[in-house]
Amino acid sequence: MRDRSVYTHGHHPSVLAAHRWRTIANSAAYLEAELSPGLTLLDVGSGPGTITVEFAERLAPGEVVGVDAAPAAIAAAQQHAADRAAALAHGSVRFELGDALALPFDDGAFDIVHTHQTLQHVDDPVGVLREMSRVARLDGLVAAREVDYAATVWFPLLPGLSLWLDVYRRVHRATRGEPDAARHLSAWARQAGLRDARYSATSWLFTEADDRAWWGEAWAERALESDFARHAVDGGHATLDELRAISAAWQQWSHDEDGWLTLTHGELLARPAAR
Repeated sequence: MRDRSVYTHGHHPSVLAAHRWRTIANSAAYLEAELSPGLTLLDVGSGPGTITVEFAERLAPGEVVGVDAAPAAIAAAQQHAADRAAALAHGSVRFELGDALALPFDDGAFDIVHTHQTLQHVDDPVGVLREMSRVARLDGLVAAREVDYAATVWFPLLPGLSLWLDVYRRVHRATRGEPDAARHLSAWARQAGLRDARYSATSWLFTEADDRAWWGEAWAERALESDFARHAVDGGHATLDELRAISAAWQQWSHDEDGWLTLTHGELLARPAAR
């Protein structure tokens, strides 16, 4: 991702902790049937690498590469790969700094080119899809999963969470992203020239006590300490008192035994554009 795009959340430990929760099961199940040993895969916007390393375990002996624009994310991913070295066995995974709009790979270099919650954070998602298409083999796959924040549902109906969603969507757009990216996937895929596109939708559900605790507490911290908080205040989208109210609402929600939250995601599987 080029400097003109700003990652809304930044890479505060609370952000990376949330990203480490992501697995194939909860974030890439739509792609699971396509994962065969020996295939090569590029993970664009790989973050701390939990999904990427799991791809490498599944695709061994095929090579898996993760690309991210943030040095902090690359360092976290490399450490995670080292920690999972025994599980990787014959799998191959590496992580590189890179620009999603100028991927440092030859045309048709990978069987699968995947991204998870990256298109929402760039100012040219169609350009990213075109670049992903370029480095995928013609008979390969381009895969993307994106959230739609406007479709977020929670209970109890806390005013502080309504404030959070309003501020979050404004901050996200101010940093040149699209918080409701899922609903744009078909338009972006068509504009990128992708072929034989297939779409699906799934959601993350947080209602069990442990899930509420880690998600709610993570957002309670992010609301005050991550780059989201800085963008919110510096951009005039929220006052510090409002961010404190958002943080308190997340804590209240996380401790409510009736707490419920769903985040809806759209998913895309397509063949690369004709060359």
